[in-house]
Amino acid sequence: MSAERSHYAGLLKSGVKIYEWQGKMLHAKTATVDGVWSTVGTSNLDWWSIVRDNEINAIILSHSFANEMNLMFANDPENSRQIELDQWQNRGFRERLDETAARFQPLL
Repeated sequence: MSAERSHYAGLLKSGVKIYEWQGKMLHAKTATVDGVWSTVGTSNLDWWSIVRDNEINAIILSHSFANEMNLMFANDPENSRQIELDQWQNRGFRERLDETAARFQPLL
């Protein structure tokens, strides 16, 4: 989890709200666009995942499906912990070291 966390400081300083999921792991990558286009699957929506890893997503064109997805997304913060900038700036040395090292790992 350290690689993505290495970008938190800049995001938080820019006003982005970050929530970390606290429930069981969710592997599916999901999104909705314009209340009609939805995707559900295992792909990270990048070229590497699609071509090399043979991952796949279902694309659904449906207002009702997108509405159901958006309702689920709206409930996600209940099972998440919000990361606040002041809390983030006061994290431990070990966390900072892990995050810095993760930025230098290839192919992340």
